[in-house]
Amino acid sequence: MSKTATETEQAPTPEDAAAERLSTAPVESDGPTGIGALGWARWMWRQLTSMRVALILLFLLSLAAIPGSLIPQNGQNQFKVQTWKAQHTTVAPIYEKLQLFDVYSSVWFSAIYILLFVSLAGCIIPRTWQFVGVLRSQPPAAPRVLTRMPVHAVWRTEADADQVNAAAHRLLRKRGFRAHLSGGAVSAEKGYLREVGNLLFHLSLFALLGGFAWSSLAAGTGGKLMVSGEGYSNTITQLDDFTGTRFYGSQDLDPFYLKLDGFTSKFQDKGDQIGAARQFTANVEYYEGGDESKLRKSTIEVNHPLEVGGSKVYLIGHGYAPVVTVKNGKGEVVYRGAVPFLPQDGNLTSTGVVKVSDYGDGPDGNRTQLGFSGFFLPTAPLSFEGTGPVSLFPGDAAPELVLNAFAGDLGTDSGLPQNVYQLNTRKLTQLTQDGRPAKARLKPGEGWTLPDGYGTVTFEGYKQWASFNITHRPGNEIALAGAVLAILGLIGSLFIQRRRIWVRAVALPGGGTQVELAGLARSESAKIAEELAELAVDLQDDAPASEEDEGEDGAEEAGAEPDAVPATAEAEASAPAVPADQNSKE
Repeated sequence: MSKTATETEQAPTPEDAAAERLSTAPVESDGPTGIGALGWARWMWRQLTSMRVALILLFLLSLAAIPGSLIPQNGQNQFKVQTWKAQHTTVAPIYEKLQLFDVYSSVWFSAIYILLFVSLAGCIIPRTWQFVGVLRSQPPAAPRVLTRMPVHAVWRTEADADQVNAAAHRLLRKRGFRAHLSGGAVSAEKGYLREVGNLLFHLSLFALLGGFAWSSLAAGTGGKLMVSGEGYSNTITQLDDFTGTRFYGSQDLDPFYLKLDGFTSKFQDKGDQIGAARQFTANVEYYEGGDESKLRKSTIEVNHPLEVGGSKVYLIGHGYAPVVTVKNGKGEVVYRGAVPFLPQDGNLTSTGVVKVSDYGDGPDGNRTQLGFSGFFLPTAPLSFEGTGPVSLFPGDAAPELVLNAFAGDLGTDSGLPQNVYQLNTRKLTQLTQDGRPAKARLKPGEGWTLPDGYGTVTFEGYKQWASFNITHRPGNEIALAGAVLAILGLIGSLFIQRRRIWVRAVALPGGGTQVELAGLARSESAKIAEELAELAVDLQDDAPASEEDEGEDGAEEAGAEPDAVPATAEAEASAPAVPADQNSKE
């Protein structure tokens, strides 16, 4: 009976272990690392650069990014942040302390990706040097006992041993292996692109994090709302809001001029998705620098920004701006303009205020101010009974303006900042008409005579407005390139197999030559066995099996036990598995 592997095979030598090692990850010793501060420092460094901690940090980074997607961010839209704070007054101070409105520039988020930086660097640098050393060295020498490998084949031939080794060396190089002939054996290795892909994946993650870090340190975001026909210069005084970073401030804004010529919006007017947006297009004019002769026309759509200099202008919002004219009791025009109203639902039911701070003297002869709050309804219902002032459709099928009137002190002369979209009624008195609060429903072209001789309000018509986000993020291209390269590296590391093949032809004392082939792959795959079988078939032209060996094969088929068994199942079962590398980040 045949003997087991533990009885017939010798213990693997250090050279054999080196030949079986297919990873370029640095080998870490299990010996003592010392005591005291130095020992703890080594232990913490090894933990930080381990695969386990890297995965934990990646997981924490993905979790930390979730609040940035669910909670409005100051760097994206400060108005949404202010609106969210007004609607959630209880938790807003807590979120402010936790930096949840500035997630991507927060201390805790920065700490996570800095640790991930260090972890990746601690893996990439030594691994790269080890891989360079492998490329510069010859393939590992053949182990003493090739038959202990998981995949092997043995046969006898009458060909000369040196000729067999030379033929194997030629065939392996033809197949794209790095082959080396020495010591009566051929060592060959292939699949280095697997490790290249692995290193590329790690380097790409490093670039991805680097691009993200650079964009956080050298990015700036501004917001601007414009009514059709309005324009602005990209300066800090004309932006509605601006958020800079350490290396990008208001003095670094790209110089350009942008004007909103018009806005086109289309909505589905029938079917199951009635009211769904089908087109949002802002028609703009712009020029870079201060040269108006370079004026150009363009369009901005959702997810299709306008690139001006080093900035991108994104379309982020749209609504209606009623055009209102207010006259005092003497018939003098004290206010005229388009006032943006902010949408509150999918049908663009919009709220807004009109502040008349230069009204002058009121009917009682005292200086006063007027304020109007209300709704703009693109498609108003026939009656508000049961529903209140709500729009039935986002398109302007039946526009109406609903207003309430107030008189008193708006607080605009106090010097304190206030929200232009809200009316502080603390020092205002609502006007009354017939014992009820004064209010009116106006269609385009209609007017309203205010009670107590305060004058008139006329709803002249309406325009459309658009809000834009002007961003400067220099690290986006780096992050995108890193993401693409990471995918390519991952594909290479998953689908390319690192494998080694050894061939040894030894002259036998009684005459003839014994040919031994063995293969080793990092993953359990049939490809190495197929490749070894193809090599054995090709080698038959130079080293054909002897008749004696063929006779033994026939005896094996009849039930006899041969002297040499080519890759038997018993040998594969008894051979040791490819040693796992606990330090690898593959």
